[in-house]
Amino acid sequence: MKKLQLSLISARYERIAPLLDGTTPVEGVDLVWTHSNPSETFWRQLRFGEFEVSEMSMSSLLIAKSRGHDMVAIPVFPSRRFMHMALYVHKDSAIEHAGELAGKRIGVGEYQQTAALWTRGTLEHDFGVSQYGVDWYMERSEELSHGGATGFTPPEGIRFHRIPKDKSLVSMLVDRELDTAMVLSAFHAERNVIDRSTHHRREGDADAVRPLFPDTMAEGRRYVEAHEFVPVNHCFVIRGDVHEKYPWLAFNLYAAFAKAKEHWLQQLPQAVPSDLFFGPQYLEQTRAVVGPDPFPYGIKDNAAMLETLIDYSFEQKLTPRKLELEEIFAPSTLDL
Repeated sequence: MKKLQLSLISARYERIAPLLDGTTPVEGVDLVWTHSNPSETFWRQLRFGEFEVSEMSMSSLLIAKSRGHDMVAIPVFPSRRFMHMALYVHKDSAIEHAGELAGKRIGVGEYQQTAALWTRGTLEHDFGVSQYGVDWYMERSEELSHGGATGFTPPEGIRFHRIPKDKSLVSMLVDRELDTAMVLSAFHAERNVIDRSTHHRREGDADAVRPLFPDTMAEGRRYVEAHEFVPVNHCFVIRGDVHEKYPWLAFNLYAAFAKAKEHWLQQLPQAVPSDLFFGPQYLEQTRAVVGPDPFPYGIKDNAAMLETLIDYSFEQKLTPRKLELEEIFAPSTLDL
């Protein structure tokens, strides 16, 4: 029987690599994989729908679904981290605690992106910093943003600003035009056409800033004890017309992704990936904080996290109502 050939676009994560290289194939499917930075991936898929299967921003997914975009998610979450730990301040800043950000200028790559959504929720609920009591600065242009594809407009009551095209999150933070900014990836991520901070890397910039949360292990433990999960920022989606034509695809994809992750978990003691939350040297401490599987898939093991994400999206006026899980995920995956 001839296999279905499908295009898939995503970044390469060690836990999905066995699926991409064919070690754990998808039953009935040959995947044609395109490697892409997530910033570019989401913009391309939201605006053009080029791929049949795509990695997708969780926040943009909720917004897109609430506005009628035709895509179906599977509960495979290749990327999760403590988003608020990407906040940096100038090395000479007097700010030492997140609660001191009230009234300050905060820079984000994109206002609607998942990392910004989780960070606003954490600042508000964990540190008492109201989203309405700060000034938000966004780096991405409207043309190259995910929000430009979903029809984003700044929520009413938010003090929203766009960073000038000749500046970036990093340059404004170093030049003290911002009090804090989510710039962790700007110093390490591959260059992409969406994020100016991955291009404007001036010598000495990295030495001019420091993390707002210098003890990542302590803050990660605090967060997990308070919320009992590590926030997710990406999932995978199937384009709506493809799901309608091949309703069996969602389950087959989920099963293959799950097998790929099991293969990855078996390799962890010998080959620790570089993107574990606290660094590869802290495997045992990571397991002590988050359990033996740092990246759980499925609805059941992520229900609290997903409900919090949906609550934050509605609370921050990114979505007009709280979406139901049944609206977001493929029916065959809801009991997984």
